[in-house]
Amino acid sequence: MPTRRLIIDTDTASDDAVAILMALQWPDVQVEAITVVSGNVPLAQGSLNARYTVELCGKETPVYEGAARPLLRAAKHAEWFHGSDGMGDMYYPPPKRPPAGQDAVQQLIRRFGEAPGELTLVTLGPLTNIALALSIEPRLAQWVKECYIMGGAACCVGNVIPAAEYNIWFDPEAARIVFHSGMKMLMVGWEHCRGAATLSDEERNRIYGFGTERARFAIDCNRQALIAGRGQGETDLMLPDPVTMAIALDSQVCTERATHYVDVSCDHELTRGMTVVDRLNVTGQPPNIEVCWAIDPARWKEMLYKTLC
Repeated sequence: MPTRRLIIDTDTASDDAVAILMALQWPDVQVEAITVVSGNVPLAQGSLNARYTVELCGKETPVYEGAARPLLRAAKHAEWFHGSDGMGDMYYPPPKRPPAGQDAVQQLIRRFGEAPGELTLVTLGPLTNIALALSIEPRLAQWVKECYIMGGAACCVGNVIPAAEYNIWFDPEAARIVFHSGMKMLMVGWEHCRGAATLSDEERNRIYGFGTERARFAIDCNRQALIAGRGQGETDLMLPDPVTMAIALDSQVCTERATHYVDVSCDHELTRGMTVVDRLNVTGQPPNIEVCWAIDPARWKEMLYKTLC
């Protein structure tokens, strides 16, 4: 029997797909459902990508569609980074199975409510679905065993505006609701996929050399992300969602963490979506989120290799 039960909330583009693949292939883990939200790509495309990834892994994990737009403003997708299909313009064939439903928010409430304290939530995209679920059922915050959030920039290294990371910037009002919900959370900022955590030419060639369909998929679908990342100063491939998934699967990947008061800027375009981390407790507010400050790059990469070979 699986020892860990996960639900993944995602705006499935190329790095999300690799993170989903890791979870589906990891031993002793059961991914019970995938809920899709608008973000990197429109909702329908994210659903297609999630279902294709599930089928690639030979699984039957149900995929539910959720929020098609942020809480308060129009969606601003990231095709420029992930390709028009979100998968590096690979245009994979449509999945055979349809979505399990269009009720992602209700599924989150139902599934966590039926097994309080037993399921882990991993969020790989904007937090709109989670915020809507909390607005309907605030007890969800206590039902979630733990939540791993790929989002934010604790060191204020933005990737969409100077002060903000894309997932939080896409729907900062939703992020603020989640951050102040009382849920047990670990925020894994975008900065942890940079530097030593990137995949070099040699490492990408090593993965391709595994010869599996999963390995080819992981590299091919991220080809546009590699090009776009170079425009942000990184020579090699950044994979923020898989780094977060690695931490969710193995807590030792995160080597330094601390709990802080964290809020989200929603009121000014210059800082909209900024995750404001009170490291020195100057606000006097009680800590609400655990923040990842450092990772073990070699450990995360070995986990990736294990799931692709």
